[in-house]
Amino acid sequence: MAALFSADWMNLLKDAWNDEPEVREKLAEINFNSVIYCGFKDEENPRGVFVVENGVCVRAGDWVDSDPPANWDMRADLKDWLKWVENGIGMMGMGTAFATGKLKFKVGDYKAMLKDPRMANPFVKSFGLMQQLDTDELK
Repeated sequence: MAALFSADWMNLLKDAWNDEPEVREKLAEINFNSVIYCGFKDEENPRGVFVVENGVCVRAGDWVDSDPPANWDMRADLKDWLKWVENGIGMMGMGTAFATGKLKFKVGDYKAMLKDPRMANPFVKSFGLMQQLDTDELK
């Protein structure tokens, strides 16, 4: 098992992402390039970083101060991340999580992304990939 957002966990997610055509290929079709941070709402800095070039995750691991600026920075409480890792989250659940403040975007336009199914569907599927990972709470 790997600790949530640890370098090991982020690299397991990278492998799952790159193995999932509904994420990798769909995002490649729209030339999706992003630096994605994730972490906890109560912390100033993110825990993990995920770098995507043309739909393919090319680097994942621990966030460090020298990482490029985020295009997306997603934050939630530990209990919510663990719930999504365990049970997954669909489009409706994600909308509810955003509307109720359980899922925050410090960087990134969540509403614009949801309006574009070419991005929204792979985004929701990427959350589903977390269910495939054996996850410990934290280091």
